[in-house]
Amino acid sequence: MEDQLFQKFIRFTTAVHEITTDMTKGINVDSVTPIQYRILEYIYVSEDVTLSQISECINMSMPNASREVKKLTGKELCEKITDNQDRRKQYIRLSTKGQTCMDIAFQEIEVRFKQRIESLTEDELLQVGKALDLLQTKVFH
Repeated sequence: MEDQLFQKFIRFTTAVHEITTDMTKGINVDSVTPIQYRILEYIYVSEDVTLSQISECINMSMPNASREVKKLTGKELCEKITDNQDRRKQYIRLSTKGQTCMDIAFQEIEVRFKQRIESLTEDELLQVGKALDLLQTKVFH
């Protein structure tokens, strides 16, 4: 049973990556590269994050993540904030410009998502919502 569940999990996560790529394809966020977009998306969803969190989530070395964040800061899409309790610690968050860009990007993604689910019945929408909640709390926590 666990082996079959694992195989379903692998197929599911692969499909998630494919759908994510498809749904974000062609979304232009202030001339950023795909990796910079992933960083902005992570910051958008997670809010204030550290460089090490970005590095870990994006699966990128700290020096490379630092360089990409520096480029995004130069484009005024994100900013570094120093922690008041620990002056050595910095958080990275979206700037006002970055927030606006990502709001627009997510509006486009929402349109694409709604197109994908438009043929689902009310009952199917509820089932999908419950399945997503279950995955979030039991697998992706």
